[in-house]
Amino acid sequence: MTEAAIDPRYLSAGANRYAAAADWAETGLVAFGADINVCLWNPSNTVGISQILSGHTAHVRAVKFLPRLQDEKSTYLVSGGDDQSLRVWALDSETGTATCVQTLGEHTAPINYLAALKIPVGSTKRRVYVSGAADSTVKVWSLEVSSGQATLLQTIKTVKKYFPLALALSPLNDKGTALILAVAGTTNIIQIFTASTVDDARLEFTPQATLPGHENWIRSLDFIREKPTSEAESDILLASASQDKYIRIWRIHQGSALSMPTSAASDASAAAAALTPGPANKIHKIKVEAADPATSKYCIMFEALLLGHEDWIYTARWCRSPTSTATDSGEGTLQLLSASADNSLSIWESDPESGIWITVARLGEVSREKGATTATGSIGGFWTGMWSPSGTTVITLGRTGSWRRWDWDINDQAWKQNFAVSGHTRAVTGISWSRNGVYLLSTSSDQTTRLHAEWATNPLLATYPNKRTWHEMARPQIHGYDLNCIDSLSSTSFVSGADEKLMRVFTEPKAVARMLNRLVNTSSALSSADFDSLPADAANIPVLGLSNKAIDVIDDDADASAAAGGNPDGGRGGDVTMQDRENMLDPASMVRKSALEIDHPPFEESLSRHTLWPEVEKLYGHGYEISCLAVSHPSCFSSGQKEKETHLIASACRAASLNHAVIRIFETDKWTELRPPLKAHTSTVHRLRFSSDNTYLLSVGKDRQWAVFQRDPQSSAGYTLLQLNPKGHSRMILDAAWAPKSSSSSSSGGRGVDLFATAGRDKAVKIWVRKPSQQQQQHQQQQLEQGEENLKEKKDEEFTLGLSLTEDQPVTALDFASEPLKSSEEGDSGNGSKTFLLAVGTESGKLSVLAIKVSGDGSKVSVTEAYKVGEQLWLPKAVMQLAWRPKVRRGGEDGSDEGEDDKSGKQTRELAIAGEDGTLRIYEFSL
Repeated sequence: MTEAAIDPRYLSAGANRYAAAADWAETGLVAFGADINVCLWNPSNTVGISQILSGHTAHVRAVKFLPRLQDEKSTYLVSGGDDQSLRVWALDSETGTATCVQTLGEHTAPINYLAALKIPVGSTKRRVYVSGAADSTVKVWSLEVSSGQATLLQTIKTVKKYFPLALALSPLNDKGTALILAVAGTTNIIQIFTASTVDDARLEFTPQATLPGHENWIRSLDFIREKPTSEAESDILLASASQDKYIRIWRIHQGSALSMPTSAASDASAAAAALTPGPANKIHKIKVEAADPATSKYCIMFEALLLGHEDWIYTARWCRSPTSTATDSGEGTLQLLSASADNSLSIWESDPESGIWITVARLGEVSREKGATTATGSIGGFWTGMWSPSGTTVITLGRTGSWRRWDWDINDQAWKQNFAVSGHTRAVTGISWSRNGVYLLSTSSDQTTRLHAEWATNPLLATYPNKRTWHEMARPQIHGYDLNCIDSLSSTSFVSGADEKLMRVFTEPKAVARMLNRLVNTSSALSSADFDSLPADAANIPVLGLSNKAIDVIDDDADASAAAGGNPDGGRGGDVTMQDRENMLDPASMVRKSALEIDHPPFEESLSRHTLWPEVEKLYGHGYEISCLAVSHPSCFSSGQKEKETHLIASACRAASLNHAVIRIFETDKWTELRPPLKAHTSTVHRLRFSSDNTYLLSVGKDRQWAVFQRDPQSSAGYTLLQLNPKGHSRMILDAAWAPKSSSSSSSGGRGVDLFATAGRDKAVKIWVRKPSQQQQQHQQQQLEQGEENLKEKKDEEFTLGLSLTEDQPVTALDFASEPLKSSEEGDSGNGSKTFLLAVGTESGKLSVLAIKVSGDGSKVSVTEAYKVGEQLWLPKAVMQLAWRPKVRRGGEDGSDEGEDDKSGKQTRELAIAGEDGTLRIYEFSL
C-alpha cells in the first residue's frame, strides 16, 4: 500500500448552535464544534477551516482553550458534548498537528459549558478549568504541566438540581492565590464559590453567595478586572446575560462595602437599581477560606442594568478593546460584547462622565428592509459572540451555522464586515461538479443547496500563486424539505430532489453569473450568448412559497417594499387572496444592483438572500420522496462550439412495492416524461448512474440487485432492460459507479470494455465487466445455426464479475475518476489495458483509493495499487457520496483546458467528499 500525498484543499462545516461551542485562543485560532467534530479556523487567513478534529461520538456543545505557558510548544484545548465526555487536545504550534491526549468520562449527562482560568496557579503552574453538565454538577479539573494529563479535583452539585448553562472562573488577586467561580443556568440566580490555591495539594471551592435579580434562565457569565492588570487594587466586574433580555453587571470589591468607590458609575447603578428594587440591591459578603485574613474578605454589589436587546441574550463577553472612540489611557477601554436572539451584536461601553453603560456599536441584522423570512433571514438570532485577542475583530454565529465577522477599520473608525466560513449543519446528502468542473454543488438535510468554488481573483495569489482558496460562493436553493440528491444539467443549471414527490430545476441568474465571473474567473466558460439566455437577473422566495421566483434587480435607492409587491391585493382594492399572498416577495431579500458587485466571497446575509437561483421547471410523477437522480452526460460538441443538447434525467423514489420502485426518465427539451417507466426493482433504488457515453443506465437498490438498461432509440422510454442481477450482493447495494469509457478499441472498430463497480452493506466492492463482442463475427463467418449464435452472443454480452474486494465496514460510496491514469496509456498501449482510479468510502468514514487495471479484452481485472489515506483524513461518520473533479474546462481563447499535472510531473486529482457529519471536503491527490 502506497502512502498518497494528500492536500486538504477545502474543509467546510457549519457550527453547532450552542453558546459555548466556540472559543478564540491567544494564538488567533478559533475552535468551534461542528456536529461531532471540532474545527480549527484562523479568521485572519483566507484558507478557512484548517483542520477537523474527530473523536466525539455526539454533538460538541462546549469548547475551551487553556492558557499557554511561556515557551510551551503545545496549546491545550478541551471539548465536551452530548457523549458525556471531555476530550483534551494538544495542538503543536510547530507542526500544526492536533492529537487527543486524554478522554475524561466523569460526567453522566451532556456537557453544556466549559470555563478556564486565564492564568496558571500554584507553584506547579497548573491550569484549572471547570465543566458544567446536565447531570446538575460542576466539576473542577486540573491539567498538570509535566504530564499533560487532567485530574478531577472537585465535584459541585448545584442547589435545587438546576442545569449549569454558564460558568465563569477568575483569580481574585494578581497573585492567583484566591479564585472565584460563578455558576448559573436553568434558574434565575447566580451562585458564587471561592477557593484558595495556597495549598497545592488541595483546591476546594466553597459556596459563598447567591445573586438574585434575573427573571429567567441565565445564559452567560464573564469576569474581568475593571482596571488594567497593573493596578492590583482594581475591582472585578461580572457580566451576566439572561433570557429576560437584560444584562446585569456586578462589582466584586476587596474589603467591606464601606470601602467601595463612590463615583458617577455608582450613581448610575443606583438609578438602574431603582428599576429592580428589593433583594437584588443587597450587598453580598464573601470570603476565601484558608487565605490571608487581611485579604480574604470581599463583597459583591449590583452595579448596572443594560437594556436594549429585544430577545434572549446568549452571550456577554468582556474585552479591553483599543477600538473605542473615547479617550483612554492607551491600555484599551473596557467594552462588553453581547449576542442576542434579536439578530444583533451590541458593543457596550461606560460613559466616562455619567457612568451609564451605552451601546457604542450595533452589528448584525440592522436593515431598513424588515420582514426577513425564516428561509432567507437569520431568524433564530446570534448564538454566540466573541472578541479576537487584540479586540479588533468580532465574530458571531447565526442560525444557518455560518460565521459573520467584523473588523475594526482604524481609518474610518468603524466596524467593517468581512467574509468568514460557512457550511452545512446536517448530513451532506449529495454532491455534483458542474459540467466544466469549475464549481461544486452540495445538498444537505439542512434543506439548502450550496455552490462552492475557488476564489481565483484573491489578491493574495500575487504572493502565494499556488494557494487558491475555496469558499461558498452562492446558495442557489433554500428549501422547506430535506434535500436528498442533486446533479448538474450544464454549467449554469442543475436539478435536485428532496423529501417531496417532485424534482426542481434551477438556472443561474445573471447577477450571480456576473459575480462568479469576477470571483471564480468563469467568464471564458460562459459565452455572451449563454449569458444573454439566462432567464432572470435574480431570484426571490415568496413569503408563503417554496419555489424560487425570477425577479429583476432593483436600484440601490428604490423602495424594496413597493418592488416586492407592497399592495397585497394587486391593486384591486378588495380582499387579499391566497394567490396574492403567495406572489408577495420578501422585501428583505430583494436584490439590489450593488449587492453582488463585490470582489470577495459573499457575506452570509448575501448568501442567504441574494444568491438564490430561479426555479424554471418542476418534474412530477413519483408517489413518494425522491431518493436519487442522475443526468445523462453531454455529448453534442462540434468544432469546439457548444450546441443545444437534450439531456435525460433518470429518477427514483422511496418504495416498498414494484409499482413505486420504478425509474422515471424525463427529457429536458420539453420537460416531459418518457413512458413507460423502467421496471426492475422491488424496493427503493439507492443510486442511478449513466455510463460516460450514455449507452447504459445502471441502477442499484435496497433489494440487493443491480440492473443495467441499454439505450434503445426504438423504445419510447429511451432505454430497455439489458441485464438484471438479483444476487449482485448479499445485502442491500448502496452505491455504484461507471468507469470512463475505454477508447482502446476505437482503432480496431470494436466497442471496448464496459466496466462498473457496486458497493453494499455486505462490505464488498465488486467490479463488473462486459467484454467486447468478437465471437459474434466468428459465428457469422462459420454460418452457425441462428439459435446457437444468439445464445452465445447473449452470453458474451452479459456483465460478469471481474473482481471482488472486501472492506472491514459496509461500503457507502464509490466513484471512478473521469479519466484513466496516464501511466497506463504509456506502458500498456500495446495490449490496450487501462488503469482506472476508484475512490471508496465506508460507513465508518474510512477512505481509500484504488488503481484498477483492466486488460484490453476485459478478461483480467486487478488492483495494481492501493493508495493509503491517513486516519486523520477519515470522516467520523459515514461517507455519503464521492465525486472526482472532472478536468476543468475554462475554454480559453486557445481552447485549452486546465492541466492536471503538477510541476513535479505527478498526476493530481481532486476528490469531493460528502459526509454524514455535515462536512464537505475536497482532497487533492498527487499520484
